[in-house]
Amino acid sequence: MDYDAAAIRAMYPALRDGYAYLDGAAGTQVPTAVTEAITTAYRAGIGNTGGLFPASLRSDTILTEARSAVADLVGGEPGAVVFGPNSTTLVYRFAQTLADTWRPGDRIVLSRLDHDANVRPWAQAAARAGVEVRWAEADPTTGELPADQYDALLDERTRLVAVTAASNLLGTRPDVAAITATAHAAGALTFVDGVHATPHGPVDVREMGADFYITSAYKWSGPHIGALVAAPELLDTLHPDKLLPAPDEVPERFETGTPPYADLAGLTAAVDHLAALAAPDPALSRRRRLLASMTAVESYEHELFAQLLHGLEELPYVTLYGKPAHRTATAYFRVAGRTPREVAEHLAGQGVNVWHGHNYAWELAGALGLRDSGGAVRAGLVHYNDRSDVDRLLAAVAELGAGDG
Repeated sequence: MDYDAAAIRAMYPALRDGYAYLDGAAGTQVPTAVTEAITTAYRAGIGNTGGLFPASLRSDTILTEARSAVADLVGGEPGAVVFGPNSTTLVYRFAQTLADTWRPGDRIVLSRLDHDANVRPWAQAAARAGVEVRWAEADPTTGELPADQYDALLDERTRLVAVTAASNLLGTRPDVAAITATAHAAGALTFVDGVHATPHGPVDVREMGADFYITSAYKWSGPHIGALVAAPELLDTLHPDKLLPAPDEVPERFETGTPPYADLAGLTAAVDHLAALAAPDPALSRRRRLLASMTAVESYEHELFAQLLHGLEELPYVTLYGKPAHRTATAYFRVAGRTPREVAEHLAGQGVNVWHGHNYAWELAGALGLRDSGGAVRAGLVHYNDRSDVDRLLAAVAELGAGDG
């Protein structure tokens, strides 16, 4: 199976500016196919769904195709794909809806490995409902989230376990299947944050044991749209606040307001783009092509990331955080004698895009002892990065140890 990084990079106009885009963990660039799909939708004319005229019918088709695309990407069902403006908004919506079923004396389990978007909405909903929050702890040295700790955290009053499929700070991939199995044995629902995991390898929400799975298209070369995937029969049991005239069917009952139809056309184009990355047999279903391509992406990123990690480890003034056994291509590091902001500023001056700070991993940055002192620098690889990006990062960091930078 072919993986042509140079050909893939050529599909991304933004990469022509000469910068090394190692900021993918905060959002990816988009290929030409995505911008063309969005432009085509606008040029053709779109209207709100449910009408009897062509522009409305086009929007109907766009929405249906987008639900199928997300379902193929993560192994879900199109009829249970819910769209929102972003993942954080969707988590808040479902936290409020699920909390209506909680009672005082119930409890939920959160993880300190998670992005705050899969922490604070649940914690705030629990506080309003009088529900106890229990915490699964990440190992500050390894960055691991041990699955066996959940045995002691769960009991028959546990209503929800929220956990990430990959840390957006350290890249840690916890054993989500083991965690969800423990949760289900206790009768709890599972809410899995797949925002950072989805761009970096194949996803199967069923194998993962996720009752709810959240993802963001702008993390995998699409527009700024959040998507939640669940089982249709589970969504049938939930009744969010909604406008009286708004649809009461699943999944529409969870979607407030008018969807961004043109962006949804771009979302479908992004999924099709991912499905073709490793040039699998076009006769295969899109789901099978996605599994093949994303497996190739994972392998490519790991090979490139090994070079990045080795280069950083060779620099005596660099401290790397987290050594998880299974991870995405995400590095979190500090340079001695420099604040994270100073490092990020120097790298930007050398044409390298990285992030610094806590990156919204509020609990984890606190557990690492970094949150109150500026966090650290995060550099992450995605499928369009190449060796030149890694080399430029390493050279720029090396300059910081050689002199004033």
